[in-house]
Amino acid sequence: MFREFKEFAVKGNVMDMAVGIIIGAAFGTIVTSFVNDVIMPPIGLLLGNVDFTNLFLVLKEGKVPSPYESLAAAKGAGAVTMNIGVFINTIISFLIVAFAVFLVVKNVNRLKREEKAPPAAPSTKECPFCLSVIPVKAVRCPHCTSEVK
Repeated sequence: MFREFKEFAVKGNVMDMAVGIIIGAAFGTIVTSFVNDVIMPPIGLLLGNVDFTNLFLVLKEGKVPSPYESLAAAKGAGAVTMNIGVFINTIISFLIVAFAVFLVVKNVNRLKREEKAPPAAPSTKECPFCLSVIPVKAVRCPHCTSEVK
């Protein structure tokens, strides 16, 4: 059983999948940072200094009554919140990852669709009478002297 598992685990597809998952996880953290640290601050600035990570609704107040300055303060007070800003950041992260995956798949499919060079036309054929190999343009077999069409 261990031998079978070892054969399965070292197959190319399993190793490729493992590498893909690791690279995907690393790519996900890069995209999250890109959204939170690069994209959202200018959008928040354009919308009047809105910090999307602190965009939330208080569903139930905590020990300390609202208003809360930040999401962290609300969580610290034990408030139940609906984190709209975090959800918006997650949606934007997803869209960026989905677009990157789309570009990769599109290019892979394009490479697969490129037609391979058609095989070269055969330069020889068999004589139907003696079955020897003769040039395609031959009209008579040099071995049996039969006429070949």
